[in-house]
Amino acid sequence: MKTVLITGATSGIGRATARFFAKHHYKLIICGRREDRLAELQDEFSALTKVHTLNFDVRNKKAVAQSIRSLPKEFENIDILINNAGNAHGLDPIENGDVDDWDAMIDINIKGLLYVSKEVIPGMIERKSGHIISIGSIAGKEIYPNGNVYCATKHAVDALNQGMRMDLNQYGIRVGAINPGMVDTEFSEVRFKGDTERASNVYKGFEPLKAEDIADVIYFVVTRPYHVNIADLLILPTAQASATLVNKKL
Repeated sequence: MKTVLITGATSGIGRATARFFAKHHYKLIICGRREDRLAELQDEFSALTKVHTLNFDVRNKKAVAQSIRSLPKEFENIDILINNAGNAHGLDPIENGDVDDWDAMIDINIKGLLYVSKEVIPGMIERKSGHIISIGSIAGKEIYPNGNVYCATKHAVDALNQGMRMDLNQYGIRVGAINPGMVDTEFSEVRFKGDTERASNVYKGFEPLKAEDIADVIYFVVTRPYHVNIADLLILPTAQASATLVNKKL
């Protein structure tokens, strides 16, 4: 039974992915900031598989290291790492951007991914096996107005995915990225800082992707034969042609 570690597992794509892997009886390490949600998910998944929870914020380098190094022996050999934790804060032109928003996106989307990967990669190198999947975005493939820093962080994820794939190739470790377009999760609610009406308008007039759609694709990617590495995948709802072109029927 393989072990999968998922960051940002308490909501959205991370939660859907954890649920998908639990149904297929993978051992789960679910990570997140919200301890109450972690406890609920542990109760839910324990009927299906073995589950361990880690409560930390990926921005906290020390907490990341301490948490992952605290894993019990049964969970310490991580076969699959899913770097899912990420966020978007604000949608402002660069001249009006909030520096705290910038810090949050850079610290979570880039540095958090690196902190977690840094703790997991040595074990994969030692075993000469493993699979790392990072959740990027269409924002890592193209820039859109007012996306500035968020797009920059997701371009960084794209670059890190390519760099990791090159550096870890010699050890037989597969590395890939899943880059979704518009997915109906808490993403927009976080971006618009709790403005639920504005967030809900983002997904009106068309059928967006669901978190379960991305979870299904992630599972497909990691279950390919060992000689197959799906290195970079862009997933869009049918109504979306680019970051800003969406066929809405309003």
